[in-house]
Amino acid sequence: MAERKIRALLAKPGLDGHDRGAKVVAHAMREAGMEVVYTGLHQTVPSIVNQAIQEDVDVIGLSIMSGAHIPICRKLMGILKDKDIGDKLVLVGGVIPNKDIPVLKEMGVSGIFPGGTHFDKIVEFIGENVAK
Repeated sequence: MAERKIRALLAKPGLDGHDRGAKVVAHAMREAGMEVVYTGLHQTVPSIVNQAIQEDVDVIGLSIMSGAHIPICRKLMGILKDKDIGDKLVLVGGVIPNKDIPVLKEMGVSGIFPGGTHFDKIVEFIGENVAK
């Protein structure tokens, strides 16, 4: 039997209109054999969670360039817990100051990838951390 592909949802929450990085990461993930759903710009956190449920993804990745990563991730993690789907691998990338990384990890974000992170590192992290 063929191994199931990892399914990931990449989203751009909030008003941030910079999505080139998210599109390039989505391409790198597809090249690595993952199925990727890119939601597009200006998504709300509840919409991201609903799409993750509908698409039955293993990974929820947020691309945040606006500096609002802590409140957005806090809201996302709360909704995932409320809906009892906290088993999703949650990643965030973008403009993430080093001082915020421990805060994000404490709230349950598994992978934090500041701007400039090599795509291979993101793909490898997902492959090592998604239960198959």
